[in-house]
Amino acid sequence: MSKLELKNITKSFSVNSSSGERRRVLAVDNVNLSIEEGQFVCFVGPSGCGKSTLLNIIAGLDTPSEGELVLNGQSVIGTGPDRIMVFQENALFPWLTVIDNVEFGLKMVGVEKEKRNKIALHYLEMMDLSKFSKSYTYQLSGGMKQRVAIARALVMDPDILLMDEPFAALDSQTRDLLLVELQLIWAKTRKTIIFVTHNISESICLGDKVVVFTKRPARVKKEIEIDYRRPRLTEDSNLFEYNRLVLDELKGEISQHKRTI
Repeated sequence: MSKLELKNITKSFSVNSSSGERRRVLAVDNVNLSIEEGQFVCFVGPSGCGKSTLLNIIAGLDTPSEGELVLNGQSVIGTGPDRIMVFQENALFPWLTVIDNVEFGLKMVGVEKEKRNKIALHYLEMMDLSKFSKSYTYQLSGGMKQRVAIARALVMDPDILLMDEPFAALDSQTRDLLLVELQLIWAKTRKTIIFVTHNISESICLGDKVVVFTKRPARVKKEIEIDYRRPRLTEDSNLFEYNRLVLDELKGEISQHKRTI
């Protein structure tokens, strides 16, 4: 049985046209996907194609106009602790220390202090942040803040970890380091991860499977399996063939997208 199934997911919404009239915009069109337990899946597609909209639907932050989301064999609607999102903007609380940020979700669901502290320290150690547990997040670098955000998500032990371009705002050196660290964390936790990115090399480095989407409305164009050892490095020349496969699928979509802007 698949961990997560997207069945005929479609999303449309109304916008005001230049004439002031309301019109329907189709953002996601009839997406069908099956994601296995412990699989690392990357979503890639042209900017504005609907990848993040689809991720929000999976998270329960948005509702599909049509279709069904099935998790562990059960239809799901709305948000839940079984699906936790890590955003590009880390959304940490600057008035709280690192460990208080990481414990926050556990505190909200009523986990007693000693237990949540133990869980939080475990994930801070995993993220190499133990010595910064009493620091405030405004004292940390961008890469360290994203480590805190990932730790905060992992303490909730979600069925699926959702990541919406979490490394996009980081410098290339920090991003490459976190790409390796995230693979090591995934190997330790075996979490099912869905990761949205614009970066082809990033998707190849991380994914067991890369799902390539068309220009808006988002449709699944190709699912590419990445069968290569880990941890992977973006500069590994053996990954260039996978990069070419993804790029070939995207080329037509990006050029069409530019002509419609």
